[in-house]
Amino acid sequence: MLLKATEQCFNTLEKAEMLLLLLKRFPDSVVQHGVSLGESLLEAETVESLDTPVNCFRKLFVCDVLPLILNNPEMRLPVSLLYKYMHKAAEFYICYRYVIDGLSEKSSVVTEPWERLLEMVGVVGSLCDWQGEKGSRSYSELLQRVSELCRYMSAADAEGFARCCGQIVTCCTLVLFHSHASLSSCPWVLLEDLSSVYTDVEVERKHTHKKRKLADGREKTMSSDDEDVLAKGRGRHIVVNKAEMPSWAETLEHFRTARESWDLLHSHQSLETEFVKIYSAWKTEMWMWFRIFLTDMTIYQGQYRKALSSLGLMSSLQLQQNQNQNSLSNSSSLETQRAIIQQASCHYALGEYRMACEKLLEVVGGNDLRLVPCTSKSILPFCLQLMLACFKLRAFTDNRDDLALGHVIVLLQYDWPQGENLFLKAVDKICQQGSFQYENFFNYVTNIDMLEEFAYLRTTEGGRVQLELLPNQGMLIKNPSPALGVELNTLLLPGAQKADRHHTVTRGITKGVKEDFRLAMERQVSRCGENLLTVLHRFCINEKIILIQSLP
Repeated sequence: MLLKATEQCFNTLEKAEMLLLLLKRFPDSVVQHGVSLGESLLEAETVESLDTPVNCFRKLFVCDVLPLILNNPEMRLPVSLLYKYMHKAAEFYICYRYVIDGLSEKSSVVTEPWERLLEMVGVVGSLCDWQGEKGSRSYSELLQRVSELCRYMSAADAEGFARCCGQIVTCCTLVLFHSHASLSSCPWVLLEDLSSVYTDVEVERKHTHKKRKLADGREKTMSSDDEDVLAKGRGRHIVVNKAEMPSWAETLEHFRTARESWDLLHSHQSLETEFVKIYSAWKTEMWMWFRIFLTDMTIYQGQYRKALSSLGLMSSLQLQQNQNQNSLSNSSSLETQRAIIQQASCHYALGEYRMACEKLLEVVGGNDLRLVPCTSKSILPFCLQLMLACFKLRAFTDNRDDLALGHVIVLLQYDWPQGENLFLKAVDKICQQGSFQYENFFNYVTNIDMLEEFAYLRTTEGGRVQLELLPNQGMLIKNPSPALGVELNTLLLPGAQKADRHHTVTRGITKGVKEDFRLAMERQVSRCGENLLTVLHRFCINEKIILIQSLP
């Protein structure tokens, strides 16, 4: 009766559901109808041209039909077909982790997909006579088993290795995606470590004063909140901040596992070839989350040019998806920011500081301080530190560059007092020059220690340094009005040594400049309580053009 009813169904899904009912009621019928039902569902998926494996046909095949086929002791499927079905199931469960919109009904919800997949691996492994297969209890055990097998088989004959190739590739692929899925539960981004941005400068202080709080001899060391992990086999360190990532140990372990799986899949040509076949069949080039992982692996290996190319493709793909959806969701915005910040990191690693700065300012300017991070509150601070790293190299060359030096001073305010030593080096350079011009000083410098230092530089004890920090002050000093015809004096400080004739002003103008500086400094002290990130964000937005132009 069920078979007769099935023959009357013209809708593929209804027919499949009727046949499934038959298989469940009469287990003996699985041998006759199980494979044909499964193939009809997979064929229907192709005919319908569905763009995701997360659909009603694949779900019915993976969750209902395939378990009946695999668990029926009378079934004798060829190994090639078992691998095909295993990969179809894996593709569904992996994509289900990221794409659940295709199954909107409550009846379509799949509980514990990773556990189901692991259980299926154990069954398929037993049917395929996998080496060392004892029933997989965890993904880490799965990786450990095939890693040992791979080491053993590498010394064996080619035929033996080929026999185990499917087992190794299948298991490693599943572990790789499981680890990546676990990583994605906590948004994060892999960037260049900038922990040395404040510490790679030796400062010899030549003058002090009684108010100075800065030269206390402290050195930046790794915080107790940081964990420095040597990446096995490649000599690269991965630093995580334990305060920002409460589950840092678990996250790091997932990254290690994913990396080990990736390395194993690329340890032998035959393994890599089979892996390429799998992810090509799955069309992973359209999986944004997997492209992110591939880019992370490329960056981890130090292949920055290749990473930039991949990131460019990711940005284009993301833009296309956003246009197709005619909206910009929070998640897509986050992925766009992730791609841009990684581009900036790669440009910096390649010494392309202007390009790095352009990308950084694109990130900072795009989110009006709601730019809270891929991991906790790390993205905006990273942008500021990376810009500091770019300008620092230009500011402390033998050639004078007051603009770059001024940018460095503004950026050093973040994470104060970590940048004390570098600031002291900037002050030393200013003292050696005898003058300093940065007309944005009072717009963005609100750090009280820095303000004290600059006020001190104008005194006799501080070296009577010529400071041009007010807008248009440099023009006023360098172009005094000849019509005034009064005796010329030196800039700013009474009793200072005679200045170069190109930097002289009239007595009246000097008095006005001194007063303006004093009033500006008093106003600036009252701004010390302002939100520093707001000030620095405004600096990045308002000075975007001049910041980019300041770098070669």
